[in-house]
Amino acid sequence: MAKRGGFPGGGMPGNMANLMKQAQKMQRQMEEQAKEMETKEFTATAGGGAVEVTVSGTREVLKVKLAQEVVDPDDVEMLEDLIVAATNEALRKVEEASASAMSKLTGGLGGGLNGLL
Repeated sequence: MAKRGGFPGGGMPGNMANLMKQAQKMQRQMEEQAKEMETKEFTATAGGGAVEVTVSGTREVLKVKLAQEVVDPDDVEMLEDLIVAATNEALRKVEEASASAMSKLTGGLGGGLNGLL
């Protein structure tokens, strides 16, 4: 008489157990990577260095540095545009670093886990 359901021996097959261990290891590495990103800072400039913006790995603006010559009360709009440009570039750097770190962790799995990562 055949056994109903489950796996022979009552446990997970070896491949499934290994897959679970690998997933847990990857999760720990991802958590470590997230903590490391929190400590990093990313800086970008605009206007030939007239505006400098620094953001954290958690995407918070930490510092905005302006060269004196870019502060023109008659052209506030240009200064606003430069701040936006520098901030967006710094945030792109955070995203690139995060994506690069994730790629190293997943080892080219990409979307192979159907969104489980």
